[in-house]
Amino acid sequence: TGDGRGFCAGANLTDAGNSNTKNVEQKKPFRHHKETNGVLTLKYHPLMMRLRDLPFPFISVVNGPCAGVGMSFAMAADMMIMADTAYLLQAFRNVGLVPDGGATYLLPRKVGWSRAMELILLGEKVPAEKALAFGLCNYIFPSESLMEEAMKIARKLATGPTKTLGMMRELMWNSFGNTYEQQMFLEAKFQSRAFTYEDTKNVIKAFGTKKKTIFKGK
Repeated sequence: TGDGRGFCAGANLTDAGNSNTKNVEQKKPFRHHKETNGVLTLKYHPLMMRLRDLPFPFISVVNGPCAGVGMSFAMAADMMIMADTAYLLQAFRNVGLVPDGGATYLLPRKVGWSRAMELILLGEKVPAEKALAFGLCNYIFPSESLMEEAMKIARKLATGPTKTLGMMRELMWNSFGNTYEQQMFLEAKFQSRAFTYEDTKNVIKAFGTKKKTIFKGK
């Protein structure tokens, strides 16, 4: 989640290296397309790939404005939770830029082609209720109880069969590039692996009894 009143306002289009300048207007903008390309390929892209390859689920908790590449970070999560006062914004067109951070990959897969085009071409705010209707977020909570409710969901994930949950998210990511047959083959492969996990074995042992299984992430 974000620190303060917002999730992320997007990338700073001024020179981040000029850290001694307090006045944003005095900072230098990116001077060349190669500089922008370097920031994306050397900083943002590796981070987005690391998020994709996490061996466990993660959620984004959008506590306020979430714009530009910040929206890409939020969409990369396995689940998105929003405050009722929060909004999402594909702000790129408003500053003459194209979406980045994987937005053009994630957005149409989450909301469909037509809605994705609407969001990136018009660059309008998407309030929490609309984001929920579009399928961009999973839950909306009042701002004052947002973190409490988000932590309940986070704890449910953290105390579950985390190794298996990690395989679930890997299956979902792989589904984007696999055929139907390839995906079923991968499911079978992962299912065989899941049966070897201690958590799964304990559930099978307790099956049919009233004993509650405590997952250990093993």
